[in-house]
Amino acid sequence: MADSMAQLYQQVILDHARERHGAGEIEPFHGESFQVNPTCGDEVRLRVELAESPDGPRIARVGWVGQGCSISQASLSVLTDLVTGADVRTAEEVGEVFRQLMHGRGAELEPDQQDILGDGAAFTGVARYVARIKCALLGWMALRDALAHALTAEPSTQEENT
Repeated sequence: MADSMAQLYQQVILDHARERHGAGEIEPFHGESFQVNPTCGDEVRLRVELAESPDGPRIARVGWVGQGCSISQASLSVLTDLVTGADVRTAEEVGEVFRQLMHGRGAELEPDQQDILGDGAAFTGVARYVARIKCALLGWMALRDALAHALTAEPSTQEENT
């Protein structure tokens, strides 16, 4: 049973690494971040476009360009699926659950947390390998930074990007 779950999780990661959701630059955008994993050289430039909603800003689109291992690329693809259309607060909560997964050393999350992560739960096994945790977190760090830039940018800067 555990082997079949590990194979399923591995297949999910490989599928996302091959068919990268959100790959490519987006215009306009409200926040951008460039992150590099100095350990392995993986890198990503991630952009977010925000839209206003009655509940506050939400993520209208995520676009990214990056290179690196299948784990970093798959993590970015999963991230795109999980946060596109979500309000910023929800996206930050999803990111926090993913960070908990990565710092859990391979321990599975509670079922409700796994539901929040969707395909992101496939990274449970990745958390057993310290060298790969930074690869999986690279995109999430970029998202957090891009959102911070988007939410604190001067209005004139945001208008230039739209």
